[in-house]
Amino acid sequence: MIVTKESARAFKAMVLASKRVVIVGHLNPDGDCVGSVTGMKSWIRSLCSAECSVVLPNAGPDYLNFLDPQGEIVYFFDSKEKGAELISAADLIIAMDFNTLSRTEWMKEYIASSTARKVLIDHHPSPEAFADLTISTTEISSASELTWWLLKETGEEIPMESCISLYTGMMTDTNNFSNSVFASTFLMASQIEERKVDREKIQMNVLNSFSESRMRLMGKMLLEKMRIFPHLKAAVMVMDKKTQEEFNYKEGDSEGFVNLALKIADVEVSGFFTETENYIKVSLRSKGAVSVNALSRRFFNGGGHERAAGGRIYIPVQQVEEYFKNSLESFLKEINGTPFDTK
Repeated sequence: MIVTKESARAFKAMVLASKRVVIVGHLNPDGDCVGSVTGMKSWIRSLCSAECSVVLPNAGPDYLNFLDPQGEIVYFFDSKEKGAELISAADLIIAMDFNTLSRTEWMKEYIASSTARKVLIDHHPSPEAFADLTISTTEISSASELTWWLLKETGEEIPMESCISLYTGMMTDTNNFSNSVFASTFLMASQIEERKVDREKIQMNVLNSFSESRMRLMGKMLLEKMRIFPHLKAAVMVMDKKTQEEFNYKEGDSEGFVNLALKIADVEVSGFFTETENYIKVSLRSKGAVSVNALSRRFFNGGGHERAAGGRIYIPVQQVEEYFKNSLESFLKEINGTPFDTK
């Protein structure tokens, strides 16, 4: 049983006892984050008359806008006053798809200081103990899948809008069923298929609705920015500010780029680094035996899953490639106990 009856019963009771619910997600929200929060919002609105809002630190990729057709999501970075007001007025805060409040960036202090009851729904390792009710497991594909089984366990009807959102979140976090897939993931997909969800439309929105500039940016990164280290079975791409400006980069345009190098037969670890105003954003993926969760915790101030992790580093962008190579070499030497040919 993925979600216990006791947890589902407690969660449902907390929702029904609330008048103002705020659902929050993490910085740079991906498909799983947006899918899980909008799916939860639709379910709560179908269940009761409580006011229900979604507040995210900033906006995600444009191709996920179909999950918020009325433009109801409040982005804290753009509307701090409204976001802070909603969080402060809430009597229930539902935190989704993150394991520590630091991932909510500017919203962290507002959430932490709120007297509202709090629920955490997440699939990342080592969840922080800030919630009154924590529903967490790593043996699942996504927060969206975990939400599906939670809502199923309540015994209440799951509206079509929630089905669409949760399927989208699960599909994107598994890279269209390519990784982190469990038997329960296919069962979820089967149950949603029985609801007659238009999966082709979802896939069209997510996989075939990119801007021309985004596609040309991807070409640039693959042709000119990707460097491969054969002795490490690894690849790295660094997207600096200059490249972002050249292709009119918007937050979310590089979603999924970190997976591209893993399509190469001999590449087992991929690193994608994005220069921001104050730090270098880190995305790591693997398809072999290397735990990028452990790698990120050791060298990149982050963490995540065994095959998908992220973090931050605070070095000049010109030093990122070498830092990635040296870090991976050191990490592999630590776990294997053997030196590497650094040619």
